[in-house]
Amino acid sequence: MPKTILCLGDSNTWGYDPRGAFGGRYPTDVRWTARLAQSGAWVIHNLGENGREIPHTPFALDLIARQIDALRPIDGICVLLGANDLLCGAAPTQAAARMERLLDRLEDFRVPVLLLVPPRFAPGDWVQDARLIDASAQLAGYYRTLAADRGLVFADAGAWDIPLCFDGVHFTEEGHRRFAAQAQAAFTQAFGA
Repeated sequence: MPKTILCLGDSNTWGYDPRGAFGGRYPTDVRWTARLAQSGAWVIHNLGENGREIPHTPFALDLIARQIDALRPIDGICVLLGANDLLCGAAPTQAAARMERLLDRLEDFRVPVLLLVPPRFAPGDWVQDARLIDASAQLAGYYRTLAADRGLVFADAGAWDIPLCFDGVHFTEEGHRRFAAQAQAAFTQAFGA
């Protein structure tokens, strides 16, 4: 029987396609979450949201807890967040502190958690400062430590060679394919197959 996994993320989880004048969404079969579900090992609830930063205030944490509650029962939670925090000016240390508060709250659900660090930014329309690229590269070390301290499965998508669109942030269609292929091992390790 497939495991039910909730994927908590931002626009790359939602499947944002930046190529249109007002953006859009890749077709279901392109998105990495749907590609993972095709294996039959997991039923995926896509809780991606454009522009989502790491929930860390009491209000935001309560809201995300209610969203997760509404989708129960679940067998695991995959978290892919942090890119928008950096884009909005947070330092990697601040993003990690926010993630720590979120992980504290996710412990309430008593299911395995997979912590994924977003792919590193690339030069592009949204990423014109090398410091932003450096910040995205630093996030992996902080997340790795958080995962190790809590006994969570961790994966660094920055090492997966994910093609990004012209904006330097969002996955291309090929990026979604590669992300799903690489994430499969982490999902199996975190949640079983």
